[in-house]
Amino acid sequence: MKNKIIFFLFSFLFFLETKAQCAMCRAVLESEEGKGTAEGINDGIVYLMVIPYILVFGTIFFVYKKYKSTKS
Repeated sequence: MKNKIIFFLFSFLFFLETKAQCAMCRAVLESEEGKGTAEGINDGIVYLMVIPYILVFGTIFFVYKKYKSTKS
């Protein structure tokens, strides 16, 4: 169980690069001269994707912690 938790934390927290764009956004941004806008769009998409995961895992963590303390 401990190995699974470590694996999920490692894979969730230590991603190096993500490419998260829909096909239409990619086509529009690749035709542009400056790549700053494309990087900004990628960062925004990743930011919007990560927030729900943090909220769900935080809730699960606190419920587990509460369950563990009442069980003892």
